[in-house]
Amino acid sequence: MGTALRSMKNPGTAYDDPVLGKDPQPATMSKYVNTTSDNGGVHINSGIPNRAFCLAALAIGGHAWEKAGRIWYETLNDSHIKPTTNFKSFARLTVSNADRLFGANGAESQAVSKAWHEVGVL
Repeated sequence: MGTALRSMKNPGTAYDDPVLGKDPQPATMSKYVNTTSDNGGVHINSGIPNRAFCLAALAIGGHAWEKAGRIWYETLNDSHIKPTTNFKSFARLTVSNADRLFGANGAESQAVSKAWHEVGVL
């Protein structure tokens, strides 16, 4: 029995179903799935950046859309994002945007950086 299709907080734990199997999403880069399926694994590996966002949002506190959400939104709209942007480049941009939005090396930037380190991207 599952609780969701995906878990942002704990990727790989959303379900364990006799028909569907076990949730295959990795939570860290050490479990990254290198595949040509799924457009290079965009869905299966999405647990890694989803977890980084969740960790950052929890560490920052408040309503997720106020700070963490704004950092990710600004990053997704950043002109430096290209079709070839990888997790590490995206992570660095989130830290840079946290610095720009909330002050260099502030609590928000530190939370974002720590989250990316925890999932093994930085």
